Amino acid sequence: MIRALEKGSPTRFILIFLTLFTAFYFFNILIFGITTPGNHFSPFIADHFDYIRFLRHFLLRTTAKVLGWLGFGAITNDTDILIAGHGRLKLIYSCLGLGVMSFLVAFVIAYPGKLKSKLSFLIPAMLALQTLNILRFVVLAIFWDKNEDGQIVDHHTVFNILIYISIAISLYFWVKHVDKVAGAAVKKTSDN
Repeated sequence: MIRALEKGSPTRFILIFLTLFTAFYFFNILIFGITTPGNHFSPFIADHFDYIRFLRHFLLRTTAKVLGWLGFGAITNDTDILIAGHGRLKLIYSCLGLGVMSFLVAFVIAYPGKLKSKLSFLIPAMLALQTLNILRFVVLAIFWDKNEDGQIVDHHTVFNILIYISIAISLYFWVKHVDKVAGAAVKKTSDN
């Protein structure tokens, strides 16, 4: 059992990944719950630590700015974006990508490697994820008709599938790179 938990073992990686993913995922839900007016609302946390509101605000304002560049009039409030002649999009909790971000951060932290390598992958990956999210909102704002009867495709499902495929491909190449660097370091050490 001790051998299975040694640094670099697959069992250790899986345990750390699952622990971190669960912690991040449920921490986001906890923060959402205590920053939303209702039973467990905390004004202090809502005023000082509500990163979910900040992320939603950033996504809404950036989407409105991009739509403006494309010639569409758009206004926002705390949860919605209204596009002139196209209707309204409401950014609910599941639109923010917190579950996907929890998965990505947990995987990268759990995988053995140097901190510099993890940060040099994680920061651009998170920025790319939110850029894709903004592009999704822009496309939805322009083309999606929520009043259309019989819609077969759920945009959340399609977006999540595309994002997880993108993340899997990115992680594959990142893991290959990290393993190659680690292998080279071990070879260099053994040659000395």
